Amino acid sequence: MKAKEIKETESRMEKAIEAMRREFASVRTGKASPALLEHVRVEAYETHMPLEQLATIGAPEPRLLVVQPYDKSIMDNIEKAIRSSELGLNPSNDGSVIHVPIPPLNEERRQELVKVLHKMAEEGRVSIRSARRAANDDIKEKMKSGDISEDDGHRLLEEVQKLTDEYSGKIDALLKAKEEEVMEV
Repeated sequence: MKAKEIKETESRMEKAIEAMRREFASVRTGKASPALLEHVRVEAYETHMPLEQLATIGAPEPRLLVVQPYDKSIMDNIEKAIRSSELGLNPSNDGSVIHVPIPPLNEERRQELVKVLHKMAEEGRVSIRSARRAANDDIKEKMKSGDISEDDGHRLLEEVQKLTDEYSGKIDALLKAKEEEVMEV
């Protein structure tokens, strides 16, 4: 296993970090974020579509999202989809845009969200460890078949472990930052 395989392992770990960032963005904090409505699906044109394909979503204020549909005829459907989502939001429609106030989180809900974040972080760590396991198996296979020397193999195993530690640290840092954001009153 040469630098190419190390880069592939690093790439897999980087993808795990990016996936976790996207997951974290969908977790509601006390602040308005357009990513909050990313997973809302709206019944429109005889199918269920992602809200972001039907409207622009903005956050003009820290506690308000504004949804501006491309087609005004589906405003009621968008409003209904946001209301029925598990986000606990109560949108209002002024005829041209939908205002979605973001209520402050209570302490109990904050604690629940922190647990969800920890579960997401653990899934990210599992992805990192999976990338490490695949790389280690590949290195050991090449050592066994004689494609690389024992010394090179052990050096590569150490390098993979360093990558694993580095990316696990990145997950911990992301988790800590998001946890502080959720707990912020």
